Formats: sequence, C-alpha cells, structure tokens
Amino acid sequence: MSPPPIEIYTKFGCGYCTRAKNLFNTKGVAFEEYDVTMGGPRKAEMLARVPDARTVPQIFIDGMHVGGCDDLMALDRAGKLDMLLGR
Repeated sequence: MSPPPIEIYTKFGCGYCTRAKNLFNTKGVAFEEYDVTMGGPRKAEMLARVPDARTVPQIFIDGMHVGGCDDLMALDRAGKLDMLLGR
C-alpha cells in the first residue's frame, strides 16, 4: 500500500512550518510543499480549501485537512498520525 499524499502550505521563516516538516521527515514520509510566502495562486488555493486559514502551515493528508502544526503534533501524541499515514 502506498502512503497517502501529504500537502503542506508554508511560508519562509515559519518555525511551525519547519517543525511540521521535520516531523514528516523524521517519520520518513514524503510531502508536497507549497510556499505561500508571496501570496499568489497557491495562497488562493489554500484559502479556497480552508477559507478561514490565517496561519501556516495548513496540512492535508490524503486530501483531508488536519490543521496546523499544533494539530499535527496532537495527532502524533495521540497515536493517530501513523494511522493516517497508513502505518
């Protein structure tokens, strides 16, 4: 079974973005990163997917919005992240 696609919207210099990406890297899972630092089409896409998003990162696993860094860390602490990652 292949791992689900992971998408993460980030901004340059964002510590929370770095923390979320480090968690995925530690787990050895690939992710697609979309930089929304300068706005543009990717930021518009992010806002279309999560209309009330005002912060980054915004993280999606298999198309499902899981939230930001704190939400991702909470999933990991609860033992639910590995399940979402197909482990």
